[in-house]
Amino acid sequence: MPARRKTRAHRRGRTAAAAALPLLALTLSACGYGSDSDKDDDGKAKIAADAKKIEGLDQVKIGYFPNLTHGTALVGDQEGLFQKELGATKATYSQFNAGPSAIEALNSKSIDISWIGPSPAINGYTKSDGKNLRIIGGSASGGVKLVVNPKKIKSLDDVKGKKIATPQLGNTQDVAFLNWIKTKGWKVDAQSGKGDVSVVRTDNKITPDAYRSGSIDGAWVPEPTASKLVSEGAKVLLDEADLWPDKKFVITNIIVRQEFLKEHPKVVEAVLRGAVKTNQFIEDNPEKAKAAANAKLKQHSGKALPANVIDPAWKSIQFINDPLAATLDTEAEHAVKAGLLEQPDLKGIYDLGPLNKVLKAAGEPAVEDAGLGVK
Repeated sequence: MPARRKTRAHRRGRTAAAAALPLLALTLSACGYGSDSDKDDDGKAKIAADAKKIEGLDQVKIGYFPNLTHGTALVGDQEGLFQKELGATKATYSQFNAGPSAIEALNSKSIDISWIGPSPAINGYTKSDGKNLRIIGGSASGGVKLVVNPKKIKSLDDVKGKKIATPQLGNTQDVAFLNWIKTKGWKVDAQSGKGDVSVVRTDNKITPDAYRSGSIDGAWVPEPTASKLVSEGAKVLLDEADLWPDKKFVITNIIVRQEFLKEHPKVVEAVLRGAVKTNQFIEDNPEKAKAAANAKLKQHSGKALPANVIDPAWKSIQFINDPLAATLDTEAEHAVKAGLLEQPDLKGIYDLGPLNKVLKAAGEPAVEDAGLGVK
């Protein structure tokens, strides 16, 4: 498995990094990273008066989900880090609640670049015969848990015969749960969700209500839904990270329209620079970054996450540049075994050239595509 890149903060050591946090925060603010002077009256990132458009492009349309596993996008949007790299090319943002809608928007050119989970990226690539998108970077690992009602489920074996929610048929967590069920030797019809375990496809927004009502006994879900359930009395029975080598697996990728990548490579590089700098900002300023993500979530939903939800959720996610390509290939195999996907040809799904160019300029090591990159 590709190793997580060692950031400068890690190389300095956690003690030195912690001591430097106040100075880093002041430095970043002075440089305009999220400072109030760099935002207009609506709280949006200002475009500098002397800024120039990249490749003459007026705007780049960026999509992401209002989930903590899309924290890079949340923080980069809130702090104006993408806009800073884009100059006078305006960053506009759209939010999506499910992968299929984001892929549809990409196909219709409503967005150019998006943060998205591995399963919809795989489905979007294969359904278009490899013609509509490329994965150009990683964004997050982890942040997925099996949480259960402790009164009904006390061990992993107790999951048999119970009703467990996943976000959507064929989505990343649904595939992971179905694969885990197979490793237990239990049988479930993937399409209907019926079998030795009842897999109940439930929108993350209403999963806590379903748990409170008793219509589900637990859920295999991403953050912050997992921590929301814990705040309702559920217990974490399994962290999906424990099922993967080095406890790392891709949960969020960055994708781009192939046509847009071909026509505007410098704009794509600028967005990737923004992503890399945002991940470094998150690493160096974890509390400030968490607050920024929560502020953006509040803007989208009207309500910020309470500390007992966002604190454990944020800690369980690793924000990284490495797409962990080998784990994407494994996740595709899991979908095939579950009967949700025909054997895909994923060669060419990655184009990590632009990201590796940005990483080299930043003095960071290159990332690998596990043999699934463009020729």
